[in-house]
Amino acid sequence: MTREEKIANELLKIKAVFLSPSDPFTWASGIKSPIYCDNRLIISYPESRELVETEMVNMIQEYYPSAEYIVGTSTAGIPHAAIIATKMNKPMAYVRSKVKDHGRAKHIEGFIPENAKVVVIEDLMSTGGSSIEVVNILRNNKVNVLGIASIFTYNLEACKNNLEKANVINHSLSNFNTLVKFAHEQKYVSEIEYRKLLAFQKDPNNVQWTNIK
Repeated sequence: MTREEKIANELLKIKAVFLSPSDPFTWASGIKSPIYCDNRLIISYPESRELVETEMVNMIQEYYPSAEYIVGTSTAGIPHAAIIATKMNKPMAYVRSKVKDHGRAKHIEGFIPENAKVVVIEDLMSTGGSSIEVVNILRNNKVNVLGIASIFTYNLEACKNNLEKANVINHSLSNFNTLVKFAHEQKYVSEIEYRKLLAFQKDPNNVQWTNIK
């Protein structure tokens, strides 16, 4: 198995990624989706957690070899960042989604010196908006963001476009296309459900994928 397939298999096994083309989920954006990802579940399964964090370390060493700091996104990226930083023996910090309304009113928790080379740890990439916000906060604090290391991406065109506009690089352990292909081969989904998933991925805003028979 490739890295992408191994991670896809693990996410499906622990139901961190759940496929339901016949009874779609509703995302916070209102989009009807045949897939739901909750990578927070990974930390509750030691074997899965070890695989994911080890492969994250390998990916960072491969694509961001000069990384000096590991930075988690709040909140889902924080435990993964802590484990990765420990494995790599590197300092770790995280970025709050909102500035604290008390104390020192910090956006960044932990110490990151100016010009430090950091990798942002994200659990999931959908449109990329929240991850780009984190990158911009770090850049505004004169931190050198090498890129994002994420566990899973939906491979949406909107995400690709948003990352390009923001000049942000992302590398993911696994992705929608690999996972759905693997799920089809392993009989997690039927042929019709497989076609629905592919149609959704091409245009999430077009609910016509729900009518495929």
